[in-house]
Amino acid sequence: MPPASNGEQTPLIQSLDRGLVILEAVARSKKPVSLGDLTAILGIDRSSVFRLANTLKRRGFLACPAGRKDYILGPVVWRLSRQYDWSNMLIRVSHEHLQLLASQTNETAHLAIREARQALFIDHVAANNLIAIAGQTGELVPLYCTAHGKALLADYDERGLRMLFGAGPLRSYTKQTIVSLERLAEVCAQIKEQGFATDDEELQAGIRCVAAPVRDQDGIIIGSIGISAPLLRFPEERYRICGEQVRGVAQQISQQLSRQPQEA
Repeated sequence: MPPASNGEQTPLIQSLDRGLVILEAVARSKKPVSLGDLTAILGIDRSSVFRLANTLKRRGFLACPAGRKDYILGPVVWRLSRQYDWSNMLIRVSHEHLQLLASQTNETAHLAIREARQALFIDHVAANNLIAIAGQTGELVPLYCTAHGKALLADYDERGLRMLFGAGPLRSYTKQTIVSLERLAEVCAQIKEQGFATDDEELQAGIRCVAAPVRDQDGIIIGSIGISAPLLRFPEERYRICGEQVRGVAQQISQQLSRQPQEA
């Protein structure tokens, strides 16, 4: 049986665990790591270590310097690290704006990024209302039927949406959910034009949301900021007012991000 993790009863997947040990060893080393070094660290036969390292290399997590057989971290690790850095910067720059938005609207404000076909909430500030939408940081929601998700999709046309979601139709959560990619493409075009997205009970009945895209210095959408509220507290006349308010905050964050010093 594979070893348990930190005394827990859930067994590990041994090959995955060994692959992670390899990554950690290479990351800690100040010089390229040889196959012999990795074999000594893992304590298993050399051919098994080679297969593990070669798999990581083929996936881009490891690389070999030109003309050598030793291992260094590959481009995928650096790309993931860059994404992590961007997420941290986005949280750092946006949190004060989230606080202000929650205070001004008295509604829960969220910050999200795209994670494959979902939106991932990476920060939030709760409202003071007795009845508030208690979204959790770390929660994943679908892109196509949430305000945050549609804000993240604002630059997509129908072809891009089909590449992302496949042929469709999309899963319906409520009677308001958009299930047609053709219709979703039309909505994305509207979002791009007006600068904010809405969710009118599309994921959960009785809940409305507005969100706007946050862009980096190159104009690429890297996140979304928005608010959520119960339907009774979010009538049509307030919808557009809050949408424009959220759009303004997103633009402020985008401008602030464009002034951040970029790491080499």
